[in-house]
Amino acid sequence: MKHLLTAALLALASPALAQDKLTLMLDWFVNPDHAPIVIAQERGFFTDAGLQVEIVAPADPADPPKLVAAGQADLAITYQPQLHLQVHEGLPLRRVGTLVAMPLNCLMVRADGPVQQVADLKGRRIGYSVAGVEQALVSALLKTAGLTLDDVEMVNVNWSLTPALLSKQVDATIGGYRNFEATQMRLAGGEGRCLFLEEEGLPAYDELIFVANPDRMDRERITRFLSAVERGTQFILNHPEEAREVFAAHAPDLSDELNTQAWADTFGRFALSPAALDHGRYRRFEQFLLDAGLIDEAWPVDRIALDPGAGE
Repeated sequence: MKHLLTAALLALASPALAQDKLTLMLDWFVNPDHAPIVIAQERGFFTDAGLQVEIVAPADPADPPKLVAAGQADLAITYQPQLHLQVHEGLPLRRVGTLVAMPLNCLMVRADGPVQQVADLKGRRIGYSVAGVEQALVSALLKTAGLTLDDVEMVNVNWSLTPALLSKQVDATIGGYRNFEATQMRLAGGEGRCLFLEEEGLPAYDELIFVANPDRMDRERITRFLSAVERGTQFILNHPEEAREVFAAHAPDLSDELNTQAWADTFGRFALSPAALDHGRYRRFEQFLLDAGLIDEAWPVDRIALDPGAGE
């Protein structure tokens, strides 16, 4: 009887000890934008949620959503504007969580350069890295000043946004983050100025989101993942100095001047409730893309985004 009781207790305990595996593709190398994830990993929040999370930095930042769509990863970090266009192109993806709940992208210019407002872009060169989505944002931005893409020259600078702007290869860049590239320019001896997209006529959107393949995803596992990320954000807000130290110790370069300043500039921008879905925000962005002629039809939000903890 004693042996049977022991076996029963072990059987009950085993599921709690087992960890479910989950692969997360980042959008780029680890940086302060990923702080809640790093904190959740380092502080054991994923383990507490019964998860073994493999965090992978991509060789090509364009790959993570495609890998998730192909079933080669469980989750990827990507961008709301890009998600809308990719879903309309037929990729099986849904937003399942939010990491950074406000735009970080901006039109970066030299502070002493020829571009001080959107209208100054006429006849200028604009550097970009991601084909499709960034031209779409620039097109909408230009429209607010009565311009079109025919009025500018788009130049693919292959992720070298700051060097291209500093060397005057281009007069502006799109795709640089206000919490990162501005400091990068200063450290390189220049001074940048950010034109904020949401202040120039574009609707606010979630910059960094988690996406999954709706045909393959495990909602319950993703819900546990997002709860752990939420704990990471709470820890950052409640213990900012300790959190910064934990983050900086995660990798050697995370304590350098660029990442230290980026940490301060990113603080407070994370989603407080990563699973929560702002339906209006996604509906407005669909309408924005339709009005801009970038999609043929505005789709219902549930074809773009969902809350994994809620019912269909």
